[in-house]
Amino acid sequence: MNSYISLCYRARPAIRAATTASPSRRYASTSAPPKSAKNRWLGIVLVSIAAAGAGAYLRSQSPLSGTLNPDTFTKYSLVSREPVSATSSLFTVRPRYPSDSNYDVYEDAWRIGVWSVMFKQPQLQIGRDYTPLPTTAATSLSVDEENDGYLRFFIRKEPFGEVSRYLHSLDIGADIEMRGPQIECVIPKETKDILFIAGGTGIAPALQAGYSLLSRTTSEHRPRIHILWASRLREDCIGGESDTSKASARRSWFSGWFGSSDSAPPSTQAVPAVSPKQATSLIVKELEALKSQYPGQITVDYYLDEENRFIGKQDISKFIESTRPTEGSRKSKLILVSGPEGFISYMAGPKVWAQGQELQGPLKGIIKELDLKDWGVWKL
Repeated sequence: MNSYISLCYRARPAIRAATTASPSRRYASTSAPPKSAKNRWLGIVLVSIAAAGAGAYLRSQSPLSGTLNPDTFTKYSLVSREPVSATSSLFTVRPRYPSDSNYDVYEDAWRIGVWSVMFKQPQLQIGRDYTPLPTTAATSLSVDEENDGYLRFFIRKEPFGEVSRYLHSLDIGADIEMRGPQIECVIPKETKDILFIAGGTGIAPALQAGYSLLSRTTSEHRPRIHILWASRLREDCIGGESDTSKASARRSWFSGWFGSSDSAPPSTQAVPAVSPKQATSLIVKELEALKSQYPGQITVDYYLDEENRFIGKQDISKFIESTRPTEGSRKSKLILVSGPEGFISYMAGPKVWAQGQELQGPLKGIIKELDLKDWGVWKL
């Protein structure tokens, strides 16, 4: 999911000391009380007011609350870190202080659509947003762990990513501070079809979108999601087999991002078979679990840079043409794009900053070239 680094702390509200009214006279005579006594009394009043204000602020920032919220950082503990590939891991965290409210907080976010939380890097006072993975049949969490507010994240260790390098350096049991949920994309109730184009760890919000969409399945409403997942290395998606695509080589988003229009030479390399010694990727297991839970409603195609297989216009239009004709709002059909900034820009054009906010920006890229008027597009 596209994410960005932002300051972790909001500006602290000023603690205003109220001026005290003139003290009522307590002496029978007309002489004023000693100046030293008056100053001492005034000092005590001001210190008391300041202490009360500071105490209220500190209580509002207290990490002792175990409920995740979008205003203050909540302490979690690192439970485990399982390698997915040489550069990425699956993180499991739980609230440091138990709270019965977290389950409801998560469920509310799942029902809305795609959401994230911000992890704080305390030394540099910066943060980065990451997308929690949904709970599937492949998840190793117990019912009690789910109820206790455990969360899982698919995080790649970026060479220049301060937050991701910090997270990968932590020992098991270490504290992690998080803030959220932050809703990244609302999936309307009337949505029937989603095409999710994911690059790298952008597969995490794709799993979220699938979980949120398919959990609305009824006998009359059977939504579908098709995921195009582009990875650089085979080890990121070991065991994954495409459901619809037998793609030949195409120009990569990376070369397109830097202005090259040359296509890659046709690939004669078949998708490597997974040997018995190779374990299926944890993320592929999650995808397969969703397929088993919602048969016929989720399909996945895999694309690998190292095998010269990239997502192209034909892969997008193929799914578009297979969808059911619908009438009415564009909310019934969505294209979601998530991944590195260059990947999103190549597929749908870059997001833009305006007035301190990150906005969608105009639709560009290869999706714009396809002129998909009946589809709404959202960049994550």
